[in-house]
Amino acid sequence: MKLATWNVNSIRQREGHVARWLERAQPDVLFLQEIKCEAPAFPAARFAALGYTAEVVGQKAYNGVAVLSRVPFAVVHRALPGLPAEDAQARYVEVRALGATLIGIYLPNGNSGGEAGYAYKLAWMDLLRARAAALLAADEPLAILGDFNVCPTEADLSPGALPATDALVRPQSRAAFRSLLWLGLTDAVRALHPGGPVWTFWDYQGACWPRDIGLRIDHALLSPTLAERLTVAIPDRRERGEDQPSDHVPVLVEID
Repeated sequence: MKLATWNVNSIRQREGHVARWLERAQPDVLFLQEIKCEAPAFPAARFAALGYTAEVVGQKAYNGVAVLSRVPFAVVHRALPGLPAEDAQARYVEVRALGATLIGIYLPNGNSGGEAGYAYKLAWMDLLRARAAALLAADEPLAILGDFNVCPTEADLSPGALPATDALVRPQSRAAFRSLLWLGLTDAVRALHPGGPVWTFWDYQGACWPRDIGLRIDHALLSPTLAERLTVAIPDRRERGEDQPSDHVPVLVEID
């Protein structure tokens, strides 16, 4: 089982990047974030030619998630259970494939909208935890992948990369992330790379890529039955060095 996540920061700008990476990495399932388009504008035909079926939860100009799969899948949810029906932010897709529940998320950043915006981030994380808890209680093999917009510890960002007031590193954000792990989920990348920088994001500003000033905010969390068979979990750094790249790179997870 090869799973991956990638915040592409506009699928219309990065369509070729994604197609090239699919051909090279050959994941079974790829979750995308920040596609920044509605479903009719998503280049599904390009990926279908490579053997991937798309499910798109889009939103004009902002947010948006999608799943590309070369294995059969069934869509379970297109919004995070528990959110108000009027919440139009496209941030969640849940599918059943390969004998597991696979969830792709684009977690709110929390730095816009003042304290109300940050409260929305924390409320979203609470609902995600509730959904994960319900699935784990049912003994469901589970993987949650995506842009979590959280640096879980100080080891997950370059020194000085963010102020302590940033929503990605505030104590409440980190506590909410830990609460997911305390359910019994495993942070796949840290399980195999417990120390050192394994960045998934380099800002376009301040020459962050050539200076290797990065963040680890794209994660894959695995239930015990998947984590015990984990063999690979690594960001694909080379994508950040391509022409006109996303500021994030893919994170690839392999489960034996």
